[in-house]
Amino acid sequence: MIRYRLNEIKTEIDVPMSSLPSVIARKLGIRESDIKWWEVRRKSTDSRKKPHIFYVYTVDFMTERKIRGAAGIRGLDIVDPEKEKLLPPTHGTEKLKGRPVVVGLGPAGLFAGLELARQGYRPIVIERGPAMDARVEAVEKFRKDRILDPDANMLFGEGGAGTFSDGKLGTGIKDGLIRRVLSEFRDAGAGEDIMYLAKPHIGTDVLRRVIVNMRQKITEAGGEVVFGTKLESLQISDGCLDRIVIRTGRRGGWLETNAVILAVGHSARDTFEMISDAGLEMQQKPFSIGVRMEHPQALIDAAQYGEENAERFAGNSAAAELEPGMLAPADYKINYKSSGGRGVYSFCMCPGGEVVVCSTAEGELCVNGMSCRMRDSGTANSGILCDVRTEDFGSDDVLAGVRFQEKYERLAFINGGGDFTPPRCSMKDFLERSPSSDPVTGSLPEFASEAIREAVPHFARRIRGYDDPDAVITAVETRSSSPVRIVRDSSGESNIRGIYPAGEGAGYAGGITSAACDGIRAAWHIIERFAPPSL
Repeated sequence: MIRYRLNEIKTEIDVPMSSLPSVIARKLGIRESDIKWWEVRRKSTDSRKKPHIFYVYTVDFMTERKIRGAAGIRGLDIVDPEKEKLLPPTHGTEKLKGRPVVVGLGPAGLFAGLELARQGYRPIVIERGPAMDARVEAVEKFRKDRILDPDANMLFGEGGAGTFSDGKLGTGIKDGLIRRVLSEFRDAGAGEDIMYLAKPHIGTDVLRRVIVNMRQKITEAGGEVVFGTKLESLQISDGCLDRIVIRTGRRGGWLETNAVILAVGHSARDTFEMISDAGLEMQQKPFSIGVRMEHPQALIDAAQYGEENAERFAGNSAAAELEPGMLAPADYKINYKSSGGRGVYSFCMCPGGEVVVCSTAEGELCVNGMSCRMRDSGTANSGILCDVRTEDFGSDDVLAGVRFQEKYERLAFINGGGDFTPPRCSMKDFLERSPSSDPVTGSLPEFASEAIREAVPHFARRIRGYDDPDAVITAVETRSSSPVRIVRDSSGESNIRGIYPAGEGAGYAGGITSAACDGIRAAWHIIERFAPPSL
């Protein structure tokens, strides 16, 4: 059997996916019966010639004999599945002290723990927040009563910050591990469509179940997951990790280990301070600041698909639920360079979602976007962010970016009324600099509010109606990425031997999928160096 991959298969949107074998057969001049197996590798929507919209596919298929003239057919390639596989390294020989420890159960920690467990390393995964059920309860209490638990909230707890977002799995990185990460999520209940959609997402409601299923796989493979347990300090001897000090509730303790993966997430500010004091080399890192902009989803759908296709707007995005000819809620990706040289761009756009407060400390307020699997709220929202440079921090302190974030989160808390209500205003008031927009603009650096205000008319030229006077603007979004980078070498280690920084908090990823890939590779560094612990 020969496996081929055919790219750029374009169909009308009312052509069901099950018809792809016949489409391929006609395109290549073969019989449909010659196709013994097929699999969609990618599906995207082409709306550049609206109102005429197409689906564009990449499909793998197998035949028993070579296709005549295959070398001359554009977009057709022979695929060797073995070359696409990435395997873990051979186990090392150095002796582990105790068991490897993974700090944090976000995507990086989750996948690092799973990989170590499957390879026989019996990792201990510690997470400062609670398990999923207790975390969901704490989040619901915060949203209802505005009572914040600093260790159980939108950003801390099982699954990390991505659990209460949209569960987006799209990424800009090129890594052979991406498909493996998607497969793990699918097998844990995320849905088959994440394997082929150009912009896959799980949805916060489904992702919560998926994360728990994956955590259970860690324990089934011999790992251990401990919740409500915080990394308090690192004990270092002669430049090498010797043990870690932990706290569970009011009880302190320690774990002897010389292999720790730091997968702490982008909001573990107290941990950043602790590891800086411990002597880990860190650097300031640029990030972004801005607002969430909300529009009626129907406005975005009409702008992206054409008003003529209004009867095709499905109102939800679960691919398995869409009838042929129906269109999922549209998203967008826009950017602009302001006259002052600042980049302004959309971030984590959530079709059919909502804006949520994701604070982690009293007196500080930040926001994010969240969508459920169906994306059927009727409202679109996106971060509209402006780049922040290290020179904006006003200090050489490695944690100056953290202080910068805290400054504007405190302003947002005050400007919203001091009860975790976020500052909001209308697009009209924002663009016209009305006094009613002061709580929003007062929660941003002046350079950011000016750059965003300048960008909106340009965005409206690309997305008709984007400057809708009734669109809602909410401040402040500060947690798009980590404000620090924990320096590591080619073997994945920090300057303290035995410590392996990984994921978004360490400054090496941007989103669920890239963090998961980075977590796997951190595990591989440990596997390559150490022998599995003896039972």
